[in-house]
Amino acid sequence: MDLRQLRYFATLAEELHFGHAAERLHMAQPPLSHAIRQLEADIGVELFRRTTRVVELTTAGEAFLERARAILSDVQAATDHARRIAAGAVGHLTIGCVGSATYSLLPELVRSMSLQLPGVDVTFRGEMLVPDQLDALRAGTIDIALLRPPVADATLEVRTLRRETLVVALPEEHRLARRKRLHAGDLANENLIVHGSTQRSTMYGVVSRLMREAGVVPRIRHEVGETSTMLTLVAGGLGVAVVPSPVTALRLPHLVYVPLVGANARVDLAIATRVGRSEAHLARAVQAITDLVH
Repeated sequence: MDLRQLRYFATLAEELHFGHAAERLHMAQPPLSHAIRQLEADIGVELFRRTTRVVELTTAGEAFLERARAILSDVQAATDHARRIAAGAVGHLTIGCVGSATYSLLPELVRSMSLQLPGVDVTFRGEMLVPDQLDALRAGTIDIALLRPPVADATLEVRTLRRETLVVALPEEHRLARRKRLHAGDLANENLIVHGSTQRSTMYGVVSRLMREAGVVPRIRHEVGETSTMLTLVAGGLGVAVVPSPVTALRLPHLVYVPLVGANARVDLAIATRVGRSEAHLARAVQAITDLVH
């Protein structure tokens, strides 16, 4: 018995006419008759009663038809599912985002994923520091990371998406809050709120480098783990913070942003995945993110 015989049987059971069934199957009637006789011989029961005037299902044929339809339906469902997987239309992905991407990209990214990959179950983890993202990529707990380079890991594929400017977040009553632009040197003697150095934050290194190049000894007063916490402290008047410009999407009362200028007042946003992963739905998601960010 094979699937071809089951399809022939199911079609004949619906038509109850060899000529009509053969026409639906795009075949001649004699091969169809032979296939049905062979099927009956294989299972050892008569499935149809044939006379010169009618073709009818036997009781055994009716029972067999129910199971045959279920088998054909399962095979079709399996085929469709395999094709959808191959096309990247189904699957599961977890995307990890650094703090600035969480606020600036995540809302639009959620909408884009639901429209372009409706059959893919996508979950998001926001406010991730780069070291945590790298660990999660290696462990397989996230599939895609939107992070800040550099990344020195040959097991990961990293591609820069765009270069972002930096801004200074200040309390609205701060003496620098009305300036149109600031230099790193303007932050001398200011209380800085930064991502924690013990957590190996990329932005901690960026801020430290900017201060050092400006000849400023940074006066770090608070180290935090999340961008939202950092900005809440700034709005509360506890200090100032240097953040990527997309963070300005997060608006809080008593908080203002002033552009930071300078040759190195930039930071890259990149997308990272594990080397060797070739799932179609992953590739489609990476392309969708790339198109959105660009």
